[in-house]
Amino acid sequence: MLTARKDHEIPFRRRGSYGRPVLPDLLAALSGLGLGLSLIVAIGAQNAFVLRQGLRRQHVGAVVLVCVVSDVALILAGVAGAGAVVQSRPGLLDAVRVAGAAFLAGYGLMAARRALRPQALAPGGGVAPASAAAAVATALALTWLNPHVYLDTVVLLGSIAQGHPGRQWWFAAGAALASTAWFTALGYGAALLRPLFARPGAWRVLDAGIALVMLALAASLLLAAG
Repeated sequence: MLTARKDHEIPFRRRGSYGRPVLPDLLAALSGLGLGLSLIVAIGAQNAFVLRQGLRRQHVGAVVLVCVVSDVALILAGVAGAGAVVQSRPGLLDAVRVAGAAFLAGYGLMAARRALRPQALAPGGGVAPASAAAAVATALALTWLNPHVYLDTVVLLGSIAQGHPGRQWWFAAGAALASTAWFTALGYGAALLRPLFARPGAWRVLDAGIALVMLALAASLLLAAG
C-alpha cells in the first residue's frame, strides 16, 4: 500500500520554500555563475582599467562599485527581456559602436603615451592621481559605451536565462555574483602584484598592452559598424 511521504523526507527541500525543490534553483544559479565568469574573465577595456586602478590604489572602491552595479543592472535587464529590444534596434547598436570606438581609441592613445613617458610609469610617478569623478566617469564610459556588453550580457545571457523557466532570477543571481566576485577580486587583488610593478618597465609593458587592447577593440567596433 502506498503511503504519503512526509515533507522532511523529500530531498533538496527547505522549510519556508513552500515545497519548492532547492536543487534546480541551485543548478540555475550555478549555471548563471559559470556563464557570467566565462563572459567577464577576459582581457578587455573594463578589466584593464580596473586592474590599473587597483595597482595604483586609486579610487578602487568607487570603480569596483560602478562596474558591479552596471553589470548587475545589465544582467537584470537581459533576464527581463531587454535583449529583444537591443536586437530590434541595429541602428542604435551601430551608434554605440561608433561612440565606443572613438572613446576606446582615445583611451588607447593615452595608454600608449604613458608607455612612452618614463616619468609616468612608477606607481608614485610624480603624477597627480585622477579625481574620483574622473575615475567613475571612465568606468561608466568603458562599460556603457561597449556594445559587447549589450550583446554578451543583455542578449546572450538574457536568452540563455530563458532556458531556465521559472528560475530565471536564480540564474540572474548567479551571474550577478560572478560579476561582484570578479571585479572585487580584480580591483583589490591587484595589490598583490604591486611588488612587480614597482619597476617602471612593468608599467611600460602594462600600458603598452592596454593600448594594444583598446586600439584593437576600437578597430573591431568600427569594422562591425561598417
